[in-house]
Amino acid sequence: MPILSREEDLRKALKDCRTIAVVGISPVPYKPSYFVAEVLKEFGFKLYLVNPNYAGQEILGEKVYACLKDIPEEIDMIDVFRRPSAVPALCLEAKEKGFKVFWMQPGTESPEAIRQLDKEGYNVVAGRCAKVESTRLL
Repeated sequence: MPILSREEDLRKALKDCRTIAVVGISPVPYKPSYFVAEVLKEFGFKLYLVNPNYAGQEILGEKVYACLKDIPEEIDMIDVFRRPSAVPALCLEAKEKGFKVFWMQPGTESPEAIRQLDKEGYNVVAGRCAKVESTRLL
């Protein structure tokens, strides 16, 4: 089932993942995108940070890209920190780039995007924190 909610499916998705695009990264340490990315990096994931407002800068020692297509490597997971209204357009960009798991952090869930990705057979996680799940399952 493409909507991943069972513990073993979440664990497998995280274990099979090497590269994560954190979309909507902020340079502000108390913002969720920052501290979640920081923990994911500590777990050994290769991060690609995406935010057009900070493109070309560094956050957490990593270059920030303007969009997914600018990332020079294949991406295993798209970790979303965007408003739900922005997520359907992000899905289109993500499908062009390619990915294994589309992860919508709590508060970013787009029912439209979830339905569309599920219908097309993509792996989706919605309403769960990648930091919490990594800490709990890895």
